[in-house]
Amino acid sequence: MPASSTLRRSLVAAATLPLLFGALAACGYGSSADKSDAGKASPAANGAKLSADSVKIGYFPNLTHATPLIGVQEGLFQKELGGTAVKTATFNAGPSEIEALNAGSIDIGWIGPSPAINGFTKSKGQSLRIIGGSASGGVKLVVNPSKVKSLDDLKGKNIATPQLGNTQDVAFLNWIAEKGWKVDAQSGKGDVNVVRTDNKITPDAFKSGSIDGAWVPEPTASKLVSEGGKVLLDESDLWPDKQFVITNIIVSQKFLKEHPDVVEAVLRGSVKTNDWISAHPDQAKASANEALKKLSGKALPADIIDPAWKSIKTLDDPLAATLQAQADHAVKAGLLKKPDLSGIYDLAPLNKVLKSLGKPEVGDAGLGVK
Repeated sequence: MPASSTLRRSLVAAATLPLLFGALAACGYGSSADKSDAGKASPAANGAKLSADSVKIGYFPNLTHATPLIGVQEGLFQKELGGTAVKTATFNAGPSEIEALNAGSIDIGWIGPSPAINGFTKSKGQSLRIIGGSASGGVKLVVNPSKVKSLDDLKGKNIATPQLGNTQDVAFLNWIAEKGWKVDAQSGKGDVNVVRTDNKITPDAFKSGSIDGAWVPEPTASKLVSEGGKVLLDESDLWPDKQFVITNIIVSQKFLKEHPDVVEAVLRGSVKTNDWISAHPDQAKASANEALKKLSGKALPADIIDPAWKSIKTLDDPLAATLQAQADHAVKAGLLKKPDLSGIYDLAPLNKVLKSLGKPEVGDAGLGVK
């Protein structure tokens, strides 16, 4: 398949969520109960307090948010913040986290690129900045091998995505279009039947045979494999250098302006956590699983967390060029009105941290604060 085709296919995918956000929110997307102060760390003994008494950070109880899961669990954020206490809140969907950021319920959050674009554009560039990256990868197409032998066999099959308009849903819809097949985006009906199914329900639907496969993030993908599924496509293979941002770090512009020292400390904690994850992969995996157990009441079994962990890469670079490309391709496809993303990034605090640690700085693809 042509490189330009695969690039266009994958880049259009993640950018379309902003177009559909209004409908999703109206249907209750992101309205499930979230956990506030699920973890409240004590300030480090004898640590100097920064310009704020505390910092409230938000993230998902999900492996694609491994950096905050582990950074909080291991006290790596608190170590950098000294006498400034870390307070945490967990969320089940991007829109509710953006709402919390706008309301001042959290100051800094780990979140997907599409909700970040949404929050920025809907506020006319006034609500947030993306200040760093956190993870790439972790999305797969898993199928029932007795029903689907090849990618061409997907025609006429029932394939699940997490929900209408979410990043994986749009990625799959766009992949279908690149194949020359037709599907009505709203209903999911067409040459392939796209069945919007909550990730918690997808494994049961797969076992019952009501779906023939799913385009889903980890750990749902590995859960399906544990039920006899086969990975037919790893979305990373559709991207240049096999990297596509799945988790960013955002901050309230108000908090960034008032407490730059706290923001810098959190970013230093994030970079050092990612370093620790790279240096201690098995220990980090166990730490993430322990954090998930505390938040959800149940740890992931080895046959699920082991393959899921391998497919997710933690990083500091927000891969800003891919965000611009996502938006450009979505506009070109008529899926999104051209958004003004100028100023969505402020990577100066992150680059300051990276430079102090002897690491190369990262770029904002021309979308940074002027």
